[in-house]
Amino acid sequence: MMSEKNGLVKNASFLMMATLISRVIGLLYRSPLGVVLGTVGLGYYGYANNVYVILLLISAYSIPMAVSKVVSERLALKQYRNAQKVFHGALLYAMIVGGVAALVAFFFGNYLLPVNQQQALLALRMLAPTIFFSAILGVMRGYFQAHSTMMPTSISQILEQIANAIVSILAAWLLIKKFAVDEETHAIYGAAGGAMGTGAGVLTGLAFMLIVYAANRKSIHKKIARDKHTQEESMVGVMKIIFLMVTPIIFNTFVYNASSYLDSKIFSDILNMKGIAAKVVSGQWGEYSNYYITLINIPLALSSATSSAMMPEIATRFIKNEYKEANEKINEGIQLTMFLCIPAAVGLAVLAFPITKVLFPSSGTLSGQLLLAGSITVIFSALSTITNGVLQAIGKARIPLRNSAISLVLNVITVAVCSFAAPQMGVFSVLIASLILAVAMCVLNAMSLKKYLGHKNDFVNGYGKPLAAAAGMGVVAWIVYYGLHLLVPIRIVCLGVSVILAALVYLILYVIVTKTTVEQMRRFPMGNYVVKVLRILKVFR
Repeated sequence: MMSEKNGLVKNASFLMMATLISRVIGLLYRSPLGVVLGTVGLGYYGYANNVYVILLLISAYSIPMAVSKVVSERLALKQYRNAQKVFHGALLYAMIVGGVAALVAFFFGNYLLPVNQQQALLALRMLAPTIFFSAILGVMRGYFQAHSTMMPTSISQILEQIANAIVSILAAWLLIKKFAVDEETHAIYGAAGGAMGTGAGVLTGLAFMLIVYAANRKSIHKKIARDKHTQEESMVGVMKIIFLMVTPIIFNTFVYNASSYLDSKIFSDILNMKGIAAKVVSGQWGEYSNYYITLINIPLALSSATSSAMMPEIATRFIKNEYKEANEKINEGIQLTMFLCIPAAVGLAVLAFPITKVLFPSSGTLSGQLLLAGSITVIFSALSTITNGVLQAIGKARIPLRNSAISLVLNVITVAVCSFAAPQMGVFSVLIASLILAVAMCVLNAMSLKKYLGHKNDFVNGYGKPLAAAAGMGVVAWIVYYGLHLLVPIRIVCLGVSVILAALVYLILYVIVTKTTVEQMRRFPMGNYVVKVLRILKVFR
C-alpha cells in the first residue's frame, strides 16, 4: 500500500481531478455540438482532428513530459541557471517545430486527409495555428510540472476546456447560419466552427500559464541569482540535449498515438474501395471518434495525469540510483490509476447503452455497441500510458518507441485485414485493432521495465483487488438500472441512481477487499470526502 508521505499521489490526485473535470466538460458539450454539426459534420470534425493530433504529437504533445524530465533533473542538483536555459531552449524548439507543423497542416492538409473526406480540409486549416500555440503551452506546463506543482497545469486544463466548449458550439452555429446553403456545407462549416473552439481553448490555457509565470518570475530569478553552480551549459549544448531528449519522446508518443490517424485513413480508403458510401463511413467514424472515444478518454486521461506526475519523481529517484524507491513509486502510480480505471471500464460496459442515450440523444445504437465492446481497452491503454512514462523518465525513451512501433504494426495489419476481408464490420475493425495495440504495449513495456528496473507488477493489489470490487459494483449497477427502469422508465433518473449506488458499493467493496485505512484513502482523489461518506456508512469508524 501507499507510504505515509507521498508527493506523487498528492500531485497525481490533484492533476487527476482537474483532468477529470476538464474531460467531463468536454463530454458534456459533445451532445449539443453533435446536434449543431450533425453526424456527417462530426465525421469531418473527427477526420480533421485526427490529422491535427498527429501533427500535434510530432510538435507539441510530449513536450510537457520531456521538459518536465530535463528541468527536474537540473532542479534536483540545484542547477537553477541551467534549468532556466533548458526552459528557454525548449521554447525555441517548440516555436520552430510547432510553426513547421502548423504550416504543413494549413498548406498540405489535403494530402493528409482520406481521399473521400476532403470536406474536412477547412476544419483542419482552422486547427493549424493551434498547433503552434499548443507547443508553447506544452513547454509552460512541463516547466511548472518539473517544480512539482500541478496546480498551474490543472487550472489551465479546466480553463482551456471551458473556452473550447463555449466557442466550439457558438462558432459552429454562427458559421452554419452565415455560410451554410445545403446539407453538405452545413457539415463543412459546422466542423470548421468546432475546430475554432479548440484554438480558443489553447489560447486561453496559454494566457493563464503566462500569467502564472509572470507572477513567479521574481522568485525564479532569485533562485537563479543564488545558483553557485560553476559549470553553466551553453545554449548550443542545451538545444542538443533538448533535441536528443525531446525528439525520441515525441516520436515514441507519435508512434503510439499514430494509430488513430492511420486507422481512420486505412478504414476510410478501404471501405471507399469496397464501394461503401462516403457519408456512411463518415457517420460511423463520427460516432466512433466523437462519442465512443470521448467517453473512454475520460478514464484514460487519469492515467496520463498519473504519468505526468510520476515523471519528475521517477527521474529524480533514478538519477540518485534509488531503484527500490522508484519501483515503489511505479506501483503506487499504477494502483492509483487502476483504482479509478478498472471500475470505470466495468461501469462503461454494464451501462453502455443508457450512457450513450443520455449523453448523446441524437446518436444511434452504434456508439452503445462500441462502448460495450471496447470499454476493456481503458485498462490496457491506461497501463501502457503509465509504463511509457516510466521508461521515458529513466532515460529509455527508445524502448517504448520500439514497443510502440511493434504494436502499431499489429494495429495497422488488424484494421487493414478486417476492413478488407469483412467490410460489414464497419468501424468495429478499428476498435479491435486499438485493443490489440494496447495489449501489445502493456506486455512489451512490462518486459522492458523488468529488464531495466527489475520491476515486478503487484498484480494482486494493483489489478486483482480493484477488479474484484468492480465486479460486484457492475452487478449492482446493472440490477439497479434495469430494475428501476421497469418502474420508472426515465433513463437519466435510472442512470443517476445506478451510478451513485454503484460508486458507493465499489468504495465499500474496495475498502473491504484491500483493507485500505483512513489515512491511505485520504490520499486518493477526493479522499477526504470519500472518508466522510464511508464513515456515514459505518465502513470507517
